[in-house]
Amino acid sequence: MARILVAEGTEFLFCFPAHGLIDACAALGIRPIVTRTERTLVNMADGYTRVHNGKRNGVCAVQAGPGAENAFAGVAQAASDGIPILVLPGGARRDRRGVPYAFSAAEAYRPIAKWTDEINLSERIPVLMRRAFHALRNGRRGPVVLEVPNDVGGANVDDAAVAAYQPARTYLSMADPAGVAEAVALIGAARSPVIVAGQGVLFAEATSALVALAELLEAPVMTTMNGKSAFPEDHPLALGAAGASGTEAAARFLESADLIVGVGTSFTVTPFTHPMPATTPLLQITADERDVNKDYPVRHALIGDVGLVLEQLRAAISGGAPRRANDARARIASTKAAWLERWRARLGSSEEPLSPYRVIAELGRTLDRANAIVTHDSGNPRDQLLPFFEAIAPRGYLGWGKSTQLGYGYGLSLGAKLAAPDRIVANVMGDAAFGMVGMDVETAARERIGVLTILLNNSVMGGYDRSMPIAAEKYGTHRLTGDYTALAKALGAHAERVTSPAAIATAIERAAKITRDGRPAVLEFVTRADPEVPRYFTPTY
Repeated sequence: MARILVAEGTEFLFCFPAHGLIDACAALGIRPIVTRTERTLVNMADGYTRVHNGKRNGVCAVQAGPGAENAFAGVAQAASDGIPILVLPGGARRDRRGVPYAFSAAEAYRPIAKWTDEINLSERIPVLMRRAFHALRNGRRGPVVLEVPNDVGGANVDDAAVAAYQPARTYLSMADPAGVAEAVALIGAARSPVIVAGQGVLFAEATSALVALAELLEAPVMTTMNGKSAFPEDHPLALGAAGASGTEAAARFLESADLIVGVGTSFTVTPFTHPMPATTPLLQITADERDVNKDYPVRHALIGDVGLVLEQLRAAISGGAPRRANDARARIASTKAAWLERWRARLGSSEEPLSPYRVIAELGRTLDRANAIVTHDSGNPRDQLLPFFEAIAPRGYLGWGKSTQLGYGYGLSLGAKLAAPDRIVANVMGDAAFGMVGMDVETAARERIGVLTILLNNSVMGGYDRSMPIAAEKYGTHRLTGDYTALAKALGAHAERVTSPAAIATAIERAAKITRDGRPAVLEFVTRADPEVPRYFTPTY
């Protein structure tokens, strides 16, 4: 199995002992990364895969029983976002199969994984590994789980069969040419189309093609939360991102659109995706036919690789682009300026405790956004960061969260840093999220993974007093305590506690520089609770 992983270009094995694959990989030069919790190692594989746009896949190995059980949450999150990672859990010996209470990963993961199986015979290893990598690189993206029973892992395999192994390829397809012509007609008849770009644009590495189409049509572009950074947000046609929160420009232009062109988005309805207007016709470009007519009625769809289909559309439209009033850029600029002005008091606040929006604004001004990767965590940090941090380069922002596990962003950032060691990687999280995964700061320090953590500490679980008002008032159940700076220092990170607005930018600059030497940094910003976020629809939760 290790030899096949080498052939597939595997650099790291994200793992937690005990699993025989760890030593086998180490012997062949695949670096094992051992975390403090199984969920974090899955999160790392996810971040690594995203930054490589699936051209390389994160690979995980966890022990039979408790390891496979503990990893489930991370795999469920990767599945909800459609991230192709390979999970290789150990399994009970084959003679214990079906005996209570032997945990079967192949069975338990089946509802969430793209494909699961068990290596029931050692001679099937090359065949099953080829199937696994083919599934990772073709069709709908998602995690693949291949269980390795403990008695199979140490068995012999024919050397010739392994030597003959050929790495899996990716096969791309274009859309039906007749369907492209129909799509061009729909676009040509629209007076105010809006493009909604999803994560599929990033995996297809099709940002340039999307920009070219948007400019050809003079069509505004909004991104989903998962698709944020698929379109440069400093472009005059950029509306920004929209999820549970979002920019006002995205909301207003969606409301006035007479055609919405979904590019690389599933149009999935969740509490963390901005709803599409009920009566606006949808044109959808997706690689997975199951996305079409799933949650919304779709007027027309083009099934194929996003990059190839965008080129088909541009070729079909070029020279015959519809004539429209050329004021989209001016309307976007004025809408954005007025919206930012309404939030300026928070974004520029000099009050103490700090405004989380001031921290976010300083982060955007301080980082070299063309060479940085930023991700959010769940809750208020996500909803505060998503609208206001402008991503200008593909994968300059890792948006996630059709599921919303607290602490997921930390492992995501560690994997991203391993995939892109020359880029500054920053994760923005709250104190509740840090409580879930904070011990893995030691993983970052031990493995010399220099990530920057922006910890917004307001000592409460933001918004939870609304769902449990009596418990919050009577027992303070939404309140948290802790000295996170001291903890991070004890775990080997550079750590600072920041309370003054004037110190925000210099602390970020200093910490970012330290991370370049492979040392993680944690900046604990003492902030006030600010549940106000830019939201332009009624959430369903």
